[in-house]
Amino acid sequence: MSVIAEIIDTLENKIEKLFIKMKILEKNNQELKEEIIKNAIVIQTQSDEIESLKKQYETLKIANSLLGSHDNRRDTKLKINSLIREIDYCIAQLSD
Repeated sequence: MSVIAEIIDTLENKIEKLFIKMKILEKNNQELKEEIIKNAIVIQTQSDEIESLKKQYETLKIANSLLGSHDNRRDTKLKINSLIREIDYCIAQLSD
């Protein structure tokens, strides 16, 4: 009978150790999930900042062209023509 009691004690100890490991893994899993969420927020913030900087860059390119730079003159002319078409369209809509 003592052999069975030893086997039961051993099983209980192993099950207890498994539960402890399971709790540790669950805690690690939760921490990793939180880290993923934080990283996703950082990535979104950085993506928004990149888009903002791209828009600022384009604006600076156009402003530089208007100040006399020959590098982006064609882009500036196209942008001005586009704006003129939009204004003409708005005037036409207001006239109707």
